[in-house]
Amino acid sequence: MFSKFFRKNASVAKQPQPSGQENASNAILTSKDINPRVNLHYGIPYTSSVMAFDPIQSLLAVGTLDGRIKVIGGDNIEGLLVSPKHFPFKYLEFLQNQGFLVSVSSENEIQVWDLEQRRMTSSLRWESSITAFSVIHGSSYMYVGDEYGMVYVVKYNAEEASLAPLPYYVPTSAIDGNHKPLPPLLMKKEWKEGLCSRAFCISFFFCDNYRSLSEASGGSSSGQHSIVGVLPQPSSQGNRLLKSSSFCRVLIAYDNGLLILWDVSEDKVVVVKGNKDLQLTGKIAVNSQEELSQEEPSDDEQLEKEISALCWTSGSGTVLAVGYVDGDIMLWNLSTSVPSKGNDVVKLQLSSDERRLPVIVLHWRPKRSRDDCSGQLFVYGGDAIGSEEVLTILNLDWSAGIGKLKCIGRTDITLGGSFADMVLFTSGASVNTSGMLVLTNPGQLHFYDSTCLSFLTSKEEKKFTVSPIEYPMAIPTAEPNMTAARLGLICVDGNLLKALSEKISAAKLRRVEVSGKSAWPLTGGIPSQFLEAEIYKVERVYIAGYQDGSVRIFDATCPTFSLYCVLGPEVKGTSIAGANAPVSALAFCSPKLTLAIGNELGTVLLYDLIRTTDAMQLNFVTENGKEVYTVRGGDEPHCTAVFSFHTSHISTLQFLHSGSRLGVGFHSGRVALLDINTYSILFLTDSMSNSCSPIKLLDMRPSTETTSVIKDVGQSESKCMGNNANQEVFVVTKDGQFVLLDGNTGNIVFSQSLKAEEESTVISMHIIGKYCRIFHDLPHVDSSMMAWESGATHGSDNPLNADQEATSGASSCGNRAESFFLVLSCESALHLYSVSALKEGGTTPVHTVNLSKPCCYSITFKKDGKVVGLIVIYQTGEIDVRSLPDLRLVGESNLMFILRWNFKTNMDKMICSSESGQIILVNGCEVSSVSLLAFENDFRIPDSLPVLHDKVIEAAIDAAAYNLSPSKKDKQGSLPGILGGILKGLQGGKVEEQKVGFPEVGKSNLTHLDTIFSNPPYLKPSSVDFDEDDQNDAVELSIDDIDLDFDEHVVVEASSAKESNNDKKDKGKEREKLFEGATTDSKPKMRTVEEIKAQYGKEDAAGAAALARNKLAERGEKLERLSLRTEELRNGAENFASMAQELATLMEKRNKWWRL
Repeated sequence: MFSKFFRKNASVAKQPQPSGQENASNAILTSKDINPRVNLHYGIPYTSSVMAFDPIQSLLAVGTLDGRIKVIGGDNIEGLLVSPKHFPFKYLEFLQNQGFLVSVSSENEIQVWDLEQRRMTSSLRWESSITAFSVIHGSSYMYVGDEYGMVYVVKYNAEEASLAPLPYYVPTSAIDGNHKPLPPLLMKKEWKEGLCSRAFCISFFFCDNYRSLSEASGGSSSGQHSIVGVLPQPSSQGNRLLKSSSFCRVLIAYDNGLLILWDVSEDKVVVVKGNKDLQLTGKIAVNSQEELSQEEPSDDEQLEKEISALCWTSGSGTVLAVGYVDGDIMLWNLSTSVPSKGNDVVKLQLSSDERRLPVIVLHWRPKRSRDDCSGQLFVYGGDAIGSEEVLTILNLDWSAGIGKLKCIGRTDITLGGSFADMVLFTSGASVNTSGMLVLTNPGQLHFYDSTCLSFLTSKEEKKFTVSPIEYPMAIPTAEPNMTAARLGLICVDGNLLKALSEKISAAKLRRVEVSGKSAWPLTGGIPSQFLEAEIYKVERVYIAGYQDGSVRIFDATCPTFSLYCVLGPEVKGTSIAGANAPVSALAFCSPKLTLAIGNELGTVLLYDLIRTTDAMQLNFVTENGKEVYTVRGGDEPHCTAVFSFHTSHISTLQFLHSGSRLGVGFHSGRVALLDINTYSILFLTDSMSNSCSPIKLLDMRPSTETTSVIKDVGQSESKCMGNNANQEVFVVTKDGQFVLLDGNTGNIVFSQSLKAEEESTVISMHIIGKYCRIFHDLPHVDSSMMAWESGATHGSDNPLNADQEATSGASSCGNRAESFFLVLSCESALHLYSVSALKEGGTTPVHTVNLSKPCCYSITFKKDGKVVGLIVIYQTGEIDVRSLPDLRLVGESNLMFILRWNFKTNMDKMICSSESGQIILVNGCEVSSVSLLAFENDFRIPDSLPVLHDKVIEAAIDAAAYNLSPSKKDKQGSLPGILGGILKGLQGGKVEEQKVGFPEVGKSNLTHLDTIFSNPPYLKPSSVDFDEDDQNDAVELSIDDIDLDFDEHVVVEASSAKESNNDKKDKGKEREKLFEGATTDSKPKMRTVEEIKAQYGKEDAAGAAALARNKLAERGEKLERLSLRTEELRNGAENFASMAQELATLMEKRNKWWRL
């Protein structure tokens, strides 16, 4: 998904190369093979700064200061969106229930992200500085306010994947009361011919004076005032000609304190409020007293008050809460434009100090659904400068009017970090529970549920420090801290693989059941579908060790990691001394599914992931001997042995000899070899270097003396490895000491220093050649590569061993070993050695590459089964990809470019990788998997990625909103598709009332916005073309034209609960047309014979009278049936909303019902 973005950075740096090697190397690894990308990402970025929430899809988006967006759903569903530019996000909002996310960067670039494709689909660079941004709820329209006081409209077209500004805007003349519309002739002629540009409209309406602005704001009119807030009014009414009542008014806030309520359907200012209105009241709420204290307004009240935050505090959009830079909070009554002394505005102050913090965030939660007079106001800021950082909750009530507002209570919540942002949740169809989600730095998410908030607000104490619900990290990295990690490939087949796959599948099902009962509110997205236990096969496991001695094992087959089990420091309930020390080393043996854990106190624990025998024994091995204990069984991994014979910090663990041996390297420089079959200690050496340098690397291979006697080329390599008499153990210390040990006795066969004293420490070591073996510093690649790999040969393409290969022919295992080469990675250089030369005492490398930056980690990788390259990670976060064996630079990238990470101290200890070049890294609370190679796709992306946007929910909500829309004209016999089938089963059940109004999120009741925003202000076709000619063309409605032959299964159509005055007038006109001007006067109107003949075409008066009676009877019948049908529609409309609410609730209760 990031291939196009990252490929351009995989440039090839030209370096001098050995003669004759360039063409051979290019045939193995080229720059086209390099494609850095992110496979998965878990955790909250530590630079998080802003949040957005989609209550329909139950998705949370977190924007950062470095151009990343984290999208979070339920059930470990997470996605990372990376912007091409490293700029912070100022605004972040969902196009709710549409599958798109809109962000605005600090460089004023509006970006639209497709959640299904996980990529940016469109962007628009704004010329001026964007100072306010808002998405019209349930639509793809956006208001953009800028530094020059202009408000524009932008629309995203999903079909064309385009983002474009629309002709409509709120002109700067909106703040002046003298603006007039264009003459009709000019509007028709100039605009319809496309000659009226936006620049013409702005200049035409621009006013030279700002008297209305000056008078309302109470300040000067000099200069331009930027927009600081744009909020669509929740229940604004529309134009009488547009037959709609949704989001036709928008609240515009200017930096000097001016508030304007603008009607986009009528292009006029409805309400103006400003600092001048503050002199109408002297009531100030100080220190959250229950009764507002009376104070005289100060002389500074007339000064301009800069707005810093605002939010609606009523569902009807009549009361607005505004926060100011000076720490004041004003509640404005916008229900009328005429000031009424003491009833329009009231001030709240959280502190009586003169110097207070600006009000940064305001959020409102009503006490009850549809309650416009009471609730909770959440405030961040407004307290005294220097006070403790808290989040304040005010319980407000103005049932007796805004002028008699009461602050019933105040609660201050102490935060665990620096506040970044917050969102409020309302329990409903897609949300588990109501509450508050708070984002703090660095990258911490905490959820306060309704129970917690109710407890806090019910106490008399003012300040609280509570323990909220922490974000459930898929892979925990803190508390306790992660100290070691390993990625293990599952190469075993047969019963062991089947048993492990069944256990992991069962663990997933249990986790799904538990997650459905979790108090965490997010439930969005669809997990990647895993197969049944009979078909599903585990391919990888991710193992993490922690500071408290525990180990967690995750199924890493899919990009959605799932926890398999947790291994605690206690073994079957038995406490073992030293087992709770921090984990320092991990090793995994794929053929036997055995896990080795080493800690900082020198204790080694062995676990079998699958129990192969019925006997449950624990072998406790010390330097004095072995004790065997019988322990109780279980389904979790079984601890088979505990080794405790040396108290030094374990620096490395390595399974050797096809998993029958375990090499242990200690921080003291000593090496131990353990027999896994007999659970015994074969040997424990002295320090491998004079300086007691820690052991970095271990490996074992057959000795030359043993393998040279094998002449039969057809003998398997396992026979070479199967001889226990003569094995050689390779050991490399941190200070560069290379030691060869006798695999049976531990005696030193050969010892040589591989680097000069002034050189840096050793990072890792790799052996390459015709029969390749890979090993390097902990954490290292999958231990399935313990066995010799006969297919891992470079053949004649390898320029450095072509001669040896040509002369070796059908030689023995010992002769084949002579073609091995050793790659030694140090902090400042990469060295290539001949293994045979080292054994003969030669220490001069075959090839050396000096590094300009300090190296901290390196791994080799394969292509088509052959080891062809080396990945080098530097302490600066930069990454090199080099070909082998010539160490030529093929491509480069860096962690800042891929993940926006800075490399931190000890980050290399948690790096682990696979032989295909896949790397898993940990940075603070973040865990990410990165692939550098284009040919690697172990996770089968994008097919195995979880779905962020649920199209089933989108279709269901849109269908419900469409059938409930007042503008719907055509009746349908049944509900479409799956929605109709589900609603049939909901008739008998009674579910708690849904607080989210589904019709409000539908697309069908916002079609009027297309007409409004497709033209500049004052130039709408509806106000231009509605003239006498249009009125003359109106079709008269007759009762005889009404067809009442409804289908028996008609779909009930809902009408609006509250009709506007314009709608009532329209209905009155329709009634007059319906009854053809009839009045309530019972006296019949006499008509002449000629009139009767002209209407009914009958010469006989008696026949005409009979026909008239029949028509009258039919009319009465139709009116009666119409009345009955109207009553049925009204009753059905009252029930349909609750039916749609029950649908979403049932979906959540069934825990993703579409799986069934």
